[in-house]
Amino acid sequence: MLSILANRTYRNLFAAQVLSLIGTGLTTVALGLLAYDIAGADAGQVLGVALAVKMIAYVGVSPFAGALAGWMPRRALLVTLDLIRAGMVLLLPFVSEIWQIYVLVFLFQSCSAAFTPTFQATIPDVLPDEEEYTAALSMSRLAYDLESLASPLLAALLLTVISFHWLFVGNAIGFVASGILVLSVTLPVVKAVQRSFVERLTRGAWIYFSTPRLRGLLALSFAAAASGAMVIVNTVVIVRAGFGGTEGDVAWFFAAYGAGSMVVAIALLKLLKGRSPRGVMITGAVALPVLLAIAAFYQNWWSILVLWLLLGAAGSAVMTPGGILLRRSAHPEDRPSLFAAQFALSHAGWLVTYPLAGWLGASFGMTIAFAVLAIAAGSGAIAAMRLWPANDPDIIEHDHHEIEHSHPLDAGTDHAPPLLGNADGNRVHRHGPIRHAHPYIIDDHHQNWPKG
Repeated sequence: MLSILANRTYRNLFAAQVLSLIGTGLTTVALGLLAYDIAGADAGQVLGVALAVKMIAYVGVSPFAGALAGWMPRRALLVTLDLIRAGMVLLLPFVSEIWQIYVLVFLFQSCSAAFTPTFQATIPDVLPDEEEYTAALSMSRLAYDLESLASPLLAALLLTVISFHWLFVGNAIGFVASGILVLSVTLPVVKAVQRSFVERLTRGAWIYFSTPRLRGLLALSFAAAASGAMVIVNTVVIVRAGFGGTEGDVAWFFAAYGAGSMVVAIALLKLLKGRSPRGVMITGAVALPVLLAIAAFYQNWWSILVLWLLLGAAGSAVMTPGGILLRRSAHPEDRPSLFAAQFALSHAGWLVTYPLAGWLGASFGMTIAFAVLAIAAGSGAIAAMRLWPANDPDIIEHDHHEIEHSHPLDAGTDHAPPLLGNADGNRVHRHGPIRHAHPYIIDDHHQNWPKG
């Protein structure tokens, strides 16, 4: 897996991702302290609203990432977003009102909602080999899990010698360093197709909902969100109020969840050897409601600790291979839009399950919360099995009827003959009827998935 770091472009991009994640983790800790500094005992409510604002930004803004990626070079876009985020983070120490926190969180997370899917869509072009790309997905998952463990520890160590306001400065430095690393490499050139802004904005969602495996991925994302929300929202309550544990004990439970995720990420290449991503992902999704249902009836220290470990592993099995499906389902020029669609749609699930997990736990107790979220996760798993056929070949034999249509002038050589003329800057041409087989991807020539 580490052999992919020999690729200088990927190595620098991965280092940029790690720096960005560490900086974001430090800001999360500092934001909690800032909220307490301003709101006192109401800090939890402030952070809850800030988390909702973050998800709203992710869902509402990320579709624009694909449109932006078609408007300006990806490297320039990524560096610009890093620098903007660095500037906004430096404003946080000067915040004196709660509403200012919400505004800055929305603007900051809006930049992240554009940066992350654009970054993710770049990696398949840097690592075109699927096995290497799978290793990159594992590395990315490990980076996220290690950040969740390391950032609080690093923040705790730094807070022994500096004020929490300086953590924002550390985050800004991380974003600037991330931008420098992205600037230091040359990204692969992807054929640019001139489309209207509305087409670029909606193209990712059109490809997504037209592709059966991606409709299944959406259902799997909801299942993962149902289980993940239960862990993230209610671990503190379960450990502190339910078990009488300390803040350190809470950290151990989160560590168990992260450790389970990392184990699967490390083993992903072996898990996918000779297996389809569908088998691994559906297995993980089926495990999620089972584990949540067990937790509803066995809520003691060791059972929850073990279940958190297994939930982390199952969640990682569901979500880590998702990039493989996105890579297989779009041409390089359409990947930014498709990754942006996945980013928005998957976070829509979190936007629902975060408040649901909190409300159920506070109003009806943890047993009911576990049971309801088990049903939600199970519904996602069942929907995925129905939406994503077990027979999902890459190469599909299909028919094309005779068609006359137009494409942008730079849409590619396969759209050239026979020319019938130009209209509004588009090349008008006709295709005769044909039956052939090739890797099937939704695009201008393949607008509907073959039946059967």
